[in-house]
Amino acid sequence: MEEPVNLKANWNYPTSVRFGAGRVRELGAVVKSAGITRPLFVTDAGLARNPMVAQAMAVLAGDGVAATLFSDVQSNPVAANVEAGLEALHRGRHDGVVAFGGGSSLDAGKVVAFMAGQRRPMWDFEDIDDWWTRAEPSAILPIIAVPTTAGTGSEVGRAGVITDAATHRKKVIFHPLMMPKTAICDPELTLGMPPGTTAGTGMDALAHCLEAYCGLAYHPLADGIAVEGIRLVKENLVPAYRDGNNVEARAHMMSAALMGATAFQKALGAIHALSHPVGALYDTHHGLTNAVFMPYVLAFNRAAIEERLARLASFLRLKASFEAFLDWVLALRAELGIPHTLAGLKVDDRHFERMSEMATVDPTAGGNPIRIDVATCRRLYENAYAGAL
Repeated sequence: MEEPVNLKANWNYPTSVRFGAGRVRELGAVVKSAGITRPLFVTDAGLARNPMVAQAMAVLAGDGVAATLFSDVQSNPVAANVEAGLEALHRGRHDGVVAFGGGSSLDAGKVVAFMAGQRRPMWDFEDIDDWWTRAEPSAILPIIAVPTTAGTGSEVGRAGVITDAATHRKKVIFHPLMMPKTAICDPELTLGMPPGTTAGTGMDALAHCLEAYCGLAYHPLADGIAVEGIRLVKENLVPAYRDGNNVEARAHMMSAALMGATAFQKALGAIHALSHPVGALYDTHHGLTNAVFMPYVLAFNRAAIEERLARLASFLRLKASFEAFLDWVLALRAELGIPHTLAGLKVDDRHFERMSEMATVDPTAGGNPIRIDVATCRRLYENAYAGAL
């Protein structure tokens, strides 16, 4: 039986999105429309060597926009990446940011723009209570986001995830004005993405939609978007995985990714709470880590979500039952080559107690349909390590 909900909430869905193949060619016009004249172009070191970055920079130059490339961003970005970005931003007297790449680049670019004129340290704006109100809104620079993967949905989000290297904790930096002015979602930028990356990012999109849908807060807008996002994943992730140049499947997965991030303002949960410590300590791919935890968390939450997952299964043209949905998740992971256990991510059991403590206080933990504590987190880590559903 589902818990009763409080029929009172605040909702936001304002991001401007330019969606479609070839729309990266509008980047210069979009930057100008945001009032940016000299953007810092933030991406990661690997992508900086990809021709698509040079092409995007050429689009900007062709429209008379002088941009500077900054690529000191690592997977699972750390505070030092943000600090280096801020130094480049101030040195070049930039008045905005183009965040270009996967979730790491988008998150880092957004936090650089957010911190541009703040006087307090970055960790003072962690997504705890109302800490975001400490920020000076006028000191936040405008952001244009251009995703090159289909997973995090950071292009429509109001936060960035940065790892605190001192504590090995992933922290969410949040402010409403971190939402990009415009997101350019061009599926051609994801063509040829390796199968493993396609699988991991696609499962991240699924995790976002699924945890949003399973959250118990009242948000029917988020529920509807999440359900359709899950359908798009079901019908398009495997085709995109099998054929890196399937632009239609890539487009639908890009939609699913931004839908997940739009929906998860309602809630995330234990999938993310358990994943964040693993990523911080072992530098694992975030979406892939979410995929490993997904069935274990679903099984743990069954008492609270069984009825709604039966409805979801029916919508997906599965048998209308919790078991049918769980079986589909397991079959999808197997088809995508997702490891069934933490050992498949080269994660051992040495830090389970520490990770359990970290997971319990993670900002996403509070959205889980069933309350989690250190003991339950440790049990879930042990289950995911042993493969025990």
